[in-house]
Order: sequence, then C-alpha cells, then structure tokens
Amino acid sequence: MRQEAPLNGRREGGLTLDEAYAACRAIARREAKNFYYAFVALPEARRNAICAIYAFMRQADDLADDEGFSLEERRSRLDAWLKAWRGVSAEGRSDDPVFVAVRDATVRFAIPLGLLDELVAGVTMDLKQAASDAPYTYATFEDLYGYCYLVASVVGLVCIRIFGYTDRKAEKLAEETGIAFQLTNILRDVAEDAERNRVYLPLEDLKAQGVALDSLLHRAPGAAPTANERALLEELGRRAEGYYESAQALMPLIDRESRPALWVLVAIYHGLLKRIERADFDVFSRRASVPMMEKLGILAVGLARMGWARLVG
Repeated sequence: MRQEAPLNGRREGGLTLDEAYAACRAIARREAKNFYYAFVALPEARRNAICAIYAFMRQADDLADDEGFSLEERRSRLDAWLKAWRGVSAEGRSDDPVFVAVRDATVRFAIPLGLLDELVAGVTMDLKQAASDAPYTYATFEDLYGYCYLVASVVGLVCIRIFGYTDRKAEKLAEETGIAFQLTNILRDVAEDAERNRVYLPLEDLKAQGVALDSLLHRAPGAAPTANERALLEELGRRAEGYYESAQALMPLIDRESRPALWVLVAIYHGLLKRIERADFDVFSRRASVPMMEKLGILAVGLARMGWARLVG
C-alpha cells in the first residue's frame, strides 16, 4: 500500500503534525505496555501512526472507564467525543493532538473510518453491560468471538493498514491474530474479571466441563484451580493456540520492514500464553506476565530484524 508524502510540517488548527504525533507517542510510551515494545520496532512514519491509533483507543477507554461519572454521563461524554472526532475527520481542524494525528494517519495509510467506529463500538459494549447487575457472560464461543472481534481484531485490521500488505488473505489472518491476543488476555484476567462480576469464558464451555458460574464468581481468593476449572481454561488455551497459527501465517504477507514489529507483538503475547500453560493454568494464585528482561530481549531481536530488513530491502 502506498503511503502519502510526509505532512509533518503542516499545521492543523494550532498544532503541527510533529507536535500531534509527539503527544501520541508520549501516551503510548506511558500506557501501551506490551504494545509499545512492538511500536519501537517500526520505521518512524508507521510508528507514529500506530501510536496515534493507540492514543485514540486510550481516549475512548478512559471515557468509558471513568468511574467519576455515572454510566449515563460516560455514555454521553463518549458520544460527544465520537461526534467531535467525526467532525475532525471530515473537516481536518482540531486542537486535540490525538484527533490531528489520527486524521493524518487515516489519510496516509488509507485506514477506513468505519474501523475506528468499530473500535469505539467495542468500548460501548462494556458500557451497556455495566448498566446491569447481572454477571457479564457469553453463552457460546461464537458470541465471545464477536466481542473479541470488536475489541481486538479491529485493532489488527487497522494495524495491517499501517504495516502494509497486498494479499487480501492478510485481513482474515489479522482478525484471527487479534482473537489469539484477546483470548490470552481473557485467560490472564479470569480472577480479576470475576471480581468485577464478569466471566468471559463461554457458558457452554462451563457446562461442558462441569464448572458452575457461581463457583468462578465467588471462589476463595488465590485458591488453586480445580481439575474441572483447569480443563475449562485449557479449552480456551487450545483455541488461542490455534489462532496463533494465523499470526505466523500473517507474518510473510505484510511489508518486510513491518514484520519485526509484528514478530515482537506475537512473541510477547504468545509468550504470555506459554507462561499460563507452564503454570498449569493456575491464573488464580498470581497474575501471569512476561518479565521485563524477557520483553527487552524480544525487543532486541526485533530491532535486529528491523535493521536486517532495511539492509536487504
């Protein structure tokens, strides 16, 4: 996919694009955690665009999660924010550095605006559920897949526009890579989600493995998983492993200079799943994570791959 010529010297409203992208990079550096290690392994223009998209997502998440406001107020603030973004995307004027940077990124990398609407729709799903006192659950894996698509796969579909690709098969593979990442997050966060009255594990899987919903919502803190709970978590882990195969198939379909960044991201997330597996799916005693030194080691390999890609490209 062709990139437009750099526009960084242009001023949008009271901001230059350099200033707008710098603000987005600062947000990503402060908040992105696993994602930021992959951002570093991208060439500058692509790194700027990814940071802008991340900052856009962060703004939406913060509006949705701000417990200083009622649910109705949060929905209203999010609607006003989305309306403001749509105005900027059409007219190109704003003093919000995130909006300025994202508009430039969508133009430069031909990102469909509908994908950004879907990103926000994923945030809105959680707000709709939060209005109910009933546990947050999904009946089937297909239902859960739809949620994962909105909160993770859409991110992948945006990212591959920035990474660059020509084979349309990359789009389905990017969708499934997002599913792999989100299923990994769900496994890692089972205990924390239960404390928030949320169980993302499909109810059909709970029934198949003989695990009662109430037993997950009200289990003793830090208690090791039962045999049935392990089998339940293993089932989701197997599904995640299948989708990581899509991540490997995606790698050669994106532009050579972007592959190291995708490799870093996959290595960190798949490494997190492997840690959960090695802990025999005990996600209750302690929260699984990839140690900082391991992440830095993965990043070092990614940067070396980026240097090699530039050398041979």
